[in-house]
Amino acid sequence: MTDANQDTPARLERLWGWSMATSAPSWVYRPTSVDGIRNALEQARADGRSVAFRGAGQSYGDAALNRDNACIDVTGMCRILAWDAATGVVRVEPGVTIGELWKHTIADGWWPAVVPGTMHATLGGAAAMNVHGKNNWKVGPIGEHILAFDLLLPSRELCRCSPSETPELFHAAIGGLGMLGCFTSLTLQLKRVHSGLVAVEAVAVRDVEEMIATFEARHADADYLVGWVDGAARGNAIGRGIVHHANDLAPGEDPHPAETLRVTSQNLPETLVGIVPKSIMWRLLRPFMNPPGVRAVNLARYHLSRLRGRHRFQQSHAAFAFLFDYIPNWKLACGPGGFIQYQSFIPTPHAARVFRAQLALAHEAGLIPYIGVFKRHRADAFLLSHGVDGYSLAIELKVTARNRPAVWALAARFDELVVTAGGRFYFAKDNTLTRASLAGFLREPRVRRFLALKRELDPEGRLQTDLYRRLLART
Repeated sequence: MTDANQDTPARLERLWGWSMATSAPSWVYRPTSVDGIRNALEQARADGRSVAFRGAGQSYGDAALNRDNACIDVTGMCRILAWDAATGVVRVEPGVTIGELWKHTIADGWWPAVVPGTMHATLGGAAAMNVHGKNNWKVGPIGEHILAFDLLLPSRELCRCSPSETPELFHAAIGGLGMLGCFTSLTLQLKRVHSGLVAVEAVAVRDVEEMIATFEARHADADYLVGWVDGAARGNAIGRGIVHHANDLAPGEDPHPAETLRVTSQNLPETLVGIVPKSIMWRLLRPFMNPPGVRAVNLARYHLSRLRGRHRFQQSHAAFAFLFDYIPNWKLACGPGGFIQYQSFIPTPHAARVFRAQLALAHEAGLIPYIGVFKRHRADAFLLSHGVDGYSLAIELKVTARNRPAVWALAARFDELVVTAGGRFYFAKDNTLTRASLAGFLREPRVRRFLALKRELDPEGRLQTDLYRRLLART
């Protein structure tokens, strides 16, 4: 057995949530094998420390932080263990990123069925948070495309899980925040694609009601739908923005599929207009990361889209899917306080009212959302699901030392609207929720069963994160 001190010597480090608004010191292990994880778990137990599992650190808040305790970083376990180009079934270690996955499979005509807005998330982290994409209403979250996984329990026993053999543990561990064990391998079904391109249509909409109406009119025929929301718009124009409707190309529609399916055809450009290195773009964005700058940029983007009318074009899968990867380190443009991204999921009958109210409250508080992203969703069977038959709005709020209390207070007002509407929250984005806001969620039978499983599989409470203690742990 590999010695933990040789494989993953613990180092005291400050770890950050991706949005840079939250951080915590932890003792970090970096194993490269299942035995390395076992040994790190045992060493942490001997030291009296709880353990959190961490992938690439793409969760926005404290979902992968564990203040003054241990953190097991699995990014060193990054092998693709098996790939079947005939069926599109792949088996990977948890530290493989979504980018590493699609680069391995796209030339064979396969693309991940579900991806978030970044390719830098690990598949272990994506499963633990049960990430969703721009096609959630159609294909569900990533968990619905996981065929099986190996889960290392707090007891250090390795458990093979699948929907047919262990349905309850399967639906609890996926989306379970890493609180039941560590994924050590995952088997996924990918999606067949016949081109490296998607056909996109951009449509400007005047307000949140038209945004929803456009989604409702198009979702039956779309493979992907996503809306950009102008968070600076006020009054009747609240929720205005641009809907992007995309479809995979059918067989034969791309005259050069072998070329467009190459990895080099998918790679995002390294420069802007062939001149400005994207590595410095976040510095150029910083002068616009203030209310006047955001208003000007959003106004220009919206009205340019209206002038162009319904604009049709083709994009690579990577260019359409990974918008947040276009500008490396763009989060640094917000400044040292970082930001939060508040994402709420609202059933369709209440969505327009809640999102309009949230945006109006932000303006009333003098906190203009810098980015707004709108998606369509469906419910699913996972125990800690954020899925609803409805819509989500994710809005970015800049955080400074001065406005931090006001941002958290605004988020609490948002929570009230969401809870009253029967909505849900997404823990991968959360920085601000309180246990009181989750009171109804915690009483749901599926959530109570998850917490019972947690007590059964982890009776000593060895697996914890700052988010778990803040929202789910018994007090």
